[in-house]
Amino acid sequence: MAPRDGLQAESRLLGIDERVELIERLAGAGCPIIEVGSFVRPDRVPAMAGSDEVLRRVAHLDVRKPVLVPNLRGYELARAAGATEIAVFLSVTESFSQSNLGASRETMEAAAAAVVARAVADGVRVRGYLSMVFGDPWEGPVSPREVLGLAQRMRAFGVSQLSLGDTIGVATPGQVTEVVRTLTGEGVPVADLALHMHDTYGQALANVAAGLAEGIRVFDSSAGGVGGCPFARSATGNLATDDLLWMLMGMGIQTGINLDALTEASSWLSATLRKPPTSRVATALAR
Repeated sequence: MAPRDGLQAESRLLGIDERVELIERLAGAGCPIIEVGSFVRPDRVPAMAGSDEVLRRVAHLDVRKPVLVPNLRGYELARAAGATEIAVFLSVTESFSQSNLGASRETMEAAAAAVVARAVADGVRVRGYLSMVFGDPWEGPVSPREVLGLAQRMRAFGVSQLSLGDTIGVATPGQVTEVVRTLTGEGVPVADLALHMHDTYGQALANVAAGLAEGIRVFDSSAGGVGGCPFARSATGNLATDDLLWMLMGMGIQTGINLDALTEASSWLSATLRKPPTSRVATALAR
């Protein structure tokens, strides 16, 4: 997630050459899926300006390269740049939808439905992000039934995978278990679920362990722990890929990612951003 969800929240904007190099470094480390950019308005997310050029310049890499799109215009631009896999995003809560997306949940769901319908017709794989699954800074706790309702609607659109986002990092393992069981208990296959954890309260790895226990096998993470959410008060860094990989290796779970190459990429990214990594593993191994 570093080239998109990571960079969009950083104060220093990276140039296109630097973003391409980051993606190449992550691909070289063995990361099989790298979200390379976002086709959103550059005045809203300046860090993602030029995502079309970035996507074209990494087309040669033998990895999956999804991009985030908010609407049909973004979808058209992404397809023109060669996108073969996209992601759409919706908020479980009304407050965050207004703050982050600038429109109501109803309006954004209609826009997402149109994008997914077009993508499905074009044979493009679609992933769906659900934001504010575990808590909202304006509305407080979020009901798992609210999450279920949005998840069911997104599946009806044609979304193939749902990433459950702990946007402000308040989730605990018990909440993760409850939400996942609520969804799977109503017919959502666990194989279609992913977790997107932030580490604001230091619970990200514990939440991953809870997800693993429920059968989830896809986890979003960011090299060095860079990023967060620029539109959510109190949100801090993403789950660090380095820390996640260290834990999974210790559990005997193979990912195909080379830890040394990954931490080298994280160190390069931290130096380029002129900030230390939040990843404890990256920091320890850099010594």
